[in-house]
Amino acid sequence: MTRMVKSEPCLNTMNTPFRLGIDLGGTKIEAILFDPAGTVLLRERRPTPRQTTDDYQAILTAVHDHIRQAAQAVPAGQTYTIGVGIPGIIDPASQRVINANTTSLRGNPFKADLEKLLGRPLAMDNDANCFALAESRSGAARGFKTVFGIILGTGCGGGLCLDGQVFKGRHGIAGEWGHFAIDAAGRKCFCGNTGCVETLISGTGVSAHYKELYGDHKPVQAIVDGARRGDRQCRVVFDQFLENFGRCVGGLISILDPDAIVVGGGLSNIDELYAEGFEQVRRYVFHRDLQTPILKHKLGDSAGVYGAAWIGI
Repeated sequence: MTRMVKSEPCLNTMNTPFRLGIDLGGTKIEAILFDPAGTVLLRERRPTPRQTTDDYQAILTAVHDHIRQAAQAVPAGQTYTIGVGIPGIIDPASQRVINANTTSLRGNPFKADLEKLLGRPLAMDNDANCFALAESRSGAARGFKTVFGIILGTGCGGGLCLDGQVFKGRHGIAGEWGHFAIDAAGRKCFCGNTGCVETLISGTGVSAHYKELYGDHKPVQAIVDGARRGDRQCRVVFDQFLENFGRCVGGLISILDPDAIVVGGGLSNIDELYAEGFEQVRRYVFHRDLQTPILKHKLGDSAGVYGAAWIGI
């Protein structure tokens, strides 16, 4: 495994701006503000607007208000950057949101609309990219050169960092591993394809598998708990989840061969991923001696908003 060896730069706080980050999620909007020395001055969460007559306008207004209120903590005369993480991608050609789990954002110029309201530029990126950036700079994958970040939750996202910088690719979709279709006979994915990674190893996918086999709905945590207690039905579904994790991550390593993989999201707290799951990865990777560490996140649900602050302009 390759680690970067770099001395920590000395911050010249006279020339370093304050950093304001926003993490827009399906249920909450979080703001954070760092001073030039990297100290957290403010951290605040509020619910994401839901079930309104105009979801997009409601979200736009809520994020704008959150930024303005957080910016009030910046001392008068001091400069600050703004970065926003979203559950989607800004298409480089159209500058509109695509592939967003928060469907009201799709097709809208969210970045441009925010900039117009604020009267200043900001940076905006996919939330999985922000997660990968934060964990590679100061989290579990700190010091590794090539880091792939995986978010396993209701859905499945990914982000790629090279030398501590997000790599976006030509279309801005680098790291969108959750929508790599690997099972032609699998379930339909919200993206329109069939058998995506997300349909196999997300919380939604695991619960759907249980319902297909046994006819009733069971949340993924209940399936995990049941498997640990020896419930036969839960064990069948859980074992398949671990094998699917191995197949999906093993294929990812075979293609990308990163120095480290870091896992976040609700399912990242399943300890078996780093033991039984790792053995399944070893089974599917195209190498006899797997050395790639699969790491549990270190920053928890802070990672997304930290990364958002760091991408800011």
